[in-house]
Amino acid sequence: MLAYTYIEKGKFQLLEKDKPVLQDDRDAIVRVTLSSICTSDLHIKHGSVPRAVPSITVGHEMVGIVEETGNAVTGVKPGDRVTVNVETFCGDCFFCKNGWVNNCTDPDGGWALGCRIDGGQAEYVRVPYADQGLNKIPDTVTDEQALFVGDVLATGYWAAQISEIKEDDTVLIIGAGPTGICTLQCVQLKNPARVIVCDIDQKRLDFVKKHYPQVLTVTPENVAEFVQKHSKHGGADAVLEVAGSETTFRMAWECARPNAIVTVVALYDGPQTLPLPEMYGKNLIFKTGGVDGCNCAETLKLIEDGKLDTTPLITHTFALKDIEEAYHIFENRLDDVIKVAIRTGA
Repeated sequence: MLAYTYIEKGKFQLLEKDKPVLQDDRDAIVRVTLSSICTSDLHIKHGSVPRAVPSITVGHEMVGIVEETGNAVTGVKPGDRVTVNVETFCGDCFFCKNGWVNNCTDPDGGWALGCRIDGGQAEYVRVPYADQGLNKIPDTVTDEQALFVGDVLATGYWAAQISEIKEDDTVLIIGAGPTGICTLQCVQLKNPARVIVCDIDQKRLDFVKKHYPQVLTVTPENVAEFVQKHSKHGGADAVLEVAGSETTFRMAWECARPNAIVTVVALYDGPQTLPLPEMYGKNLIFKTGGVDGCNCAETLKLIEDGKLDTTPLITHTFALKDIEEAYHIFENRLDDVIKVAIRTGA
């Protein structure tokens, strides 16, 4: 089968590999029908994910059809259309039982697919703990509608959930990339009084204005004053940092009101400074870390009910054989790209 493979820092390559096989009774083999490129894939390519293993098939955002299951799998069966969770989790350890599945103690727990074990920018993928990692797609939901359920939409849902948003809040979202837009949609489910989206890219802000006209937009140079003007208590009640640039962490806590929650969703390439003397007295609550992606059934239901729709994010679609071109466009943000879909089968 064809599989897009991490060779070494700075190099991915489309290779012919053996089709995966079941290694455990709890595994499933999924024939990938649609996958996507995530910014985290670029982090691997650039060498900023030390745990990523060379020779691994990349890709952790995909949907497909179950082809084979281990004897212990009960939640899905061959022929089911499924989303694939970005995280591997056993469901039984202390962290899984508390809903902290990103910290599953299994050797392949957390973000493993496309990082430490073979992922889904390929024709087939092996999914460990299939009963936890796969969710059946409702018949009325298309592959395109379900594509982001296991990763960026899961991240947005988790971020909105832990930010404790109330209906009279002003919420600031920093970053209008794919994860930022998914976060925006999930924040809107909480019905806050107002939502402000900040991004350096005017094209992305235009996308927000087009699809979410009730949302306020601002560029970084004006964000502090803008948030002050549109909030009641000297800053945003909740800030969700989804950009991960050199300046956005400081921007996040500076734009928050005292006693606000600052949720850091972004994956940074380097360490951030926590200037405690400067923020003393703001009494901020920081929530950070990798997504606990265990609410995929809920997001699929929201999609089925018409309350979430991430299909406008898919701006380009390529065949697997053309994945090099897809990466070039996505990495260089050409042609107003937001998300790229890779069609690997019927």
